Amino acid sequence: METSFKEVIWKQFGATIEMLENAIQLCPDRLWDTATQFWYNAYHTLFYLDYYLTLDPDHFAPPAPFTLSEMDPSGVLPDKTYSRDELLTYLAYCKNKCHDLIAGLTEDEMILKTWSNPYRTYSIFEILLYNMRHVQHHTAQLNLHLRQGIDEAPKWVSQTKTPL
Repeated sequence: METSFKEVIWKQFGATIEMLENAIQLCPDRLWDTATQFWYNAYHTLFYLDYYLTLDPDHFAPPAPFTLSEMDPSGVLPDKTYSRDELLTYLAYCKNKCHDLIAGLTEDEMILKTWSNPYRTYSIFEILLYNMRHVQHHTAQLNLHLRQGIDEAPKWVSQTKTPL
């Protein structure tokens, strides 16, 4: 079976998003809005997942009910605690956005097109890797909170089963 470069990227990025989803689903209500800020860490991860998947970040806007508060340099938190359902809906939105971005680009575009903001300029391929690392980093933090709070964490996802 021949697998394309884009399929490999999608299988791993999709698995990363599914690991985040599993952590959000496993978190009990009693840990959702505590000093560990489980909900906020999950939200932060989704917000930047969405942002880094936006080819023109200057025109980024998250879907309602989310706002650009995450980009406030003073570190202000959102106006409300987002629910699990709100974050899982945002996660599904981001997973589809990631899938469609990867599926819609040629392999040459992944290398030749750039993603740029005032702080970094990457090829699309590199911003995808950067984004995947960011999601995995915060998913590991969420899993640590779950281990400490309920002595359980989601199982490893080796590849997404969602086809490209």
